[in-house]
Amino acid sequence: MNLLDFYRQYPDESSCEDALRHFREHHGLFCSRCGSLRLSWNPSHRSWTCMDCKHEMTLRSGTVMQGSNLPIRDWFAAMFLLTATKRAISAKEIQRQLGRKRYQPVWEMAHKLRDVMGKRDARYNLHGDVEIDEGFFSTETPEDQKDCPLKRGRGSQRKTSVLVMAESGFSDTPSDKKQSTPKVVGHIKMEVIDDLKASTEMPKIKQATDGKVNATTDGSNTYASLEKDEIVASHKAVVMDDKKKVGKILPWVH
Repeated sequence: MNLLDFYRQYPDESSCEDALRHFREHHGLFCSRCGSLRLSWNPSHRSWTCMDCKHEMTLRSGTVMQGSNLPIRDWFAAMFLLTATKRAISAKEIQRQLGRKRYQPVWEMAHKLRDVMGKRDARYNLHGDVEIDEGFFSTETPEDQKDCPLKRGRGSQRKTSVLVMAESGFSDTPSDKKQSTPKVVGHIKMEVIDDLKASTEMPKIKQATDGKVNATTDGSNTYASLEKDEIVASHKAVVMDDKKKVGKILPWVH
C-alpha cells in the first residue's frame, strides 16, 4: 500500500471508524467489565453496550488510542507512516504530514505506537524466508571514550552494531517489469549487539525465529553454523564479491 492507496481506503473519519469496528468484532470483542461476549452495537453513540452488565465501550476502549483526542484517521495515518518505509520517521515529521499545529499530542501518539509495536515484536517469531545481516548505525561517542583515539570501520565509537533480521517473500501483485516477481518485506527484528561473533549472534537469531526459517546471509563465518546447529531449517550463504549485488540479494537488511 502506498500513500495514495491509504487515502483511497480511508478517505474520512467515518471510514476509519468502520474499519476499526469491523476489525475489533472480527478478532473477538468482550466486555471489559464482566467479560461477556454479548455486546450490542449502538450506531448513534458509535459504541457497544454489554447486554449483561450494561457497560458501554467506545471504539477506542482498550486500545492504544484510548484517551486521545486526535481523530482515528490521524492514528491510522501515523501507523502507515511509521511502517511504510525502512527509514525511521520523527514525530515532528508526522506532525507536519498530518498538518497538526500542536506537537505534544503527536509526539505522545508516536511514542505509544512505537511502544506497542515493540511489545508485539517481543512476542512474535520470524518465519518463512528470512534475511540476516549486521547494520551499523551512527551514534554519539560515549563520554568515557571521547578522549580516546577514534577507531575506523566496524569498531568505531561512532557506530553501533545491530543485528537485522527481516522476513522476505514475494508479492501477489504482478510487477510492471516482465518476468519479475517483486519481493516484499514482512516483519523485522533488530537487536543491538556488542560484537559480531557467532556466540553473540546465534542465541539472538534462535530467539527471534521459529526454527523453521530459510535464512539468507552474506558469506560471513559468523553464520556458518546456522543450519548445523539447527537454528534454521536451511541456510544460503552468498559471497558478496560485488557490492552492487547486496541490494538485490539482501534488499531488506541494507
